[in-house]
This record gives sequence, structure tokens and C-alpha cells, in this order.
Amino acid sequence: MPSPRRNVEGRPLGTSASSSSSSPGSPAHGGGGGSRFEFQSLLSSRAPVADPTCARLRASESPVHRRGSFPLTGAGPSQAPPPPLPEEDRMDLNPSFLGIALRSLLAIDLWLSKKLGVCAGESSSWGSVRPLMKLLEISGHGIPWLLGTLYCLSRSDSWAGREVLMNLLFALLLDVLLVALLKGLVRRRRPAHNQMDMFVTLSVDKYSFPSGHATRAALVSRFILNHLVLAIPLRVLVVLWAFILGLSRVMLGRHNVTDVAFGFFQGYMQYSIVDYCWLSPHNAPVLFVLWNQQ
Repeated sequence: MPSPRRNVEGRPLGTSASSSSSSPGSPAHGGGGGSRFEFQSLLSSRAPVADPTCARLRASESPVHRRGSFPLTGAGPSQAPPPPLPEEDRMDLNPSFLGIALRSLLAIDLWLSKKLGVCAGESSSWGSVRPLMKLLEISGHGIPWLLGTLYCLSRSDSWAGREVLMNLLFALLLDVLLVALLKGLVRRRRPAHNQMDMFVTLSVDKYSFPSGHATRAALVSRFILNHLVLAIPLRVLVVLWAFILGLSRVMLGRHNVTDVAFGFFQGYMQYSIVDYCWLSPHNAPVLFVLWNQQ
């Protein structure tokens, strides 16, 4: 026997409307089955259509999205990450041993230089000795040494004396050139307590490293001790002059301790260059011939 055809709601087509309307589960009688169907249809009709624009608006209004805790797909181009900090603004959390040693040495150098600057001003603890220190400063300046060497060279009448003086002039010119070159490369400022009242300063003299007086003192003292026959007291006096001149640079506040220490080392090595390139009538006859004609 064929089964009766059913409608969309699952009822047989052969049943009457009265029986269906009078059934206890119909909506007319307030049955639970009809209410359940109406509730499901209401939910399906109120379900929103997937709109990407609305989804993006609701996502942008979310406090979690405003805090930027996670990116949303389809929410537009993501913001670019912040640029990295430059090298000087970064904190070096793992400094090397060499960096720590250099910083410690620099701190000790500045502290010791300030402590030894007892003649930096008239109001300093040793301010009354400042004129004597400035006189000692002039004794190691390059201009008096250059002018004195040229004068002695013009008055000399022996080949041996001219040879020594010619090489002393060459050493002084080399010292001025190398010190100016190194100061221009390093460009270390003079101590803060220094008073720029030096004798005949040039543009490069505003820099501190190395000390030109210290290089000249070491160079000249080694030159004199090797090429002049002096008694022992005079030799000791030459060494004391070089040492006190270097110390006066720190006491006047002109230089730091490391400037003077490196200046002594540079002046000592500069003499080795002069000794290696020693000028004589045999290897530089033109200079001596020109000087004799003058």
C-alpha cells in the first residue's frame, strides 16, 4: 500500500485542516511543538548576514584590538614597527673588558688631573706659584726653541755645530707637525678648569691630546743628552727640567695626566726618527751648501 504524501511540515496530505488545527500540538492550542518551530524560525530570521565591514567596525571598537594585543585579518594594512634606536642611544648590557678598563682609566685620569690642577687659577690652593709655572711654560714652547735654533745656526762657524743644529731644527719641525696632526685627529678638549691664557696659541692648541710641551721636553732632553757633552749635574738638570715641565702642564690645568704621559712617550720615539734620518753633509749636502752660501 503506498504511503500517503506528506506536506512540507511533515503532515499527511490526506488529513483535514480541522483535525490539524484541533490537534493538541498545534499552535492554536499553544502546544510546545509549534512554539519550538516558531522560536527556531525566529532565530534563523534574525541571524545577521556575514558583513566584513561591520565585522571590522566591531573589531576596531573592541578594547582588546585598541590595545594592539593581536592583529586582525582584513583590518587594513598593519602599522610598521618602530625604527631601531641609534647606536649611541642603546644601553650596552654586556660591555667588554676592554671598554670597562678604558672607562675606568678615563675616570681616574680626569679625577687625578683635577686634583693636581693646583695652579689652574689665582684662587687655587697654589695660585701664588702660577706666574712661575707660566714662565716654565714659555721655556718649553715651540716658538722660542725654533727661533733660538735658527739664531744659533746662523752664528755657528763649524761643520759639526751646524750639523747638530740642523738636526735639532729638523726635530723641532717634525715635533710641531706630528703633534698638530695628532691633535687634529683626536680632538680631545682641554680640562674644564683650564684658562686659555697660554703664550702664542694656534687654532690646534684648543685640543689637549697629546701635550706638545711634553713631547718637546722629551725630544729636546734626549737630543741634548746624546749630542752634547755635559757634566752629570747638568744632565740631571736637563732631566728635571723635562719632568717638571710636564708636571706643570697638569698643575696649570692645561692638560690631563694621560696627555702628558703620552707626550713623553711620543717625544722619546720622535728622537728615534730623527736619529734614523740624521742629516749630514754626506746624505744631505744640498742643505749644508745652501746654508754656507747664505
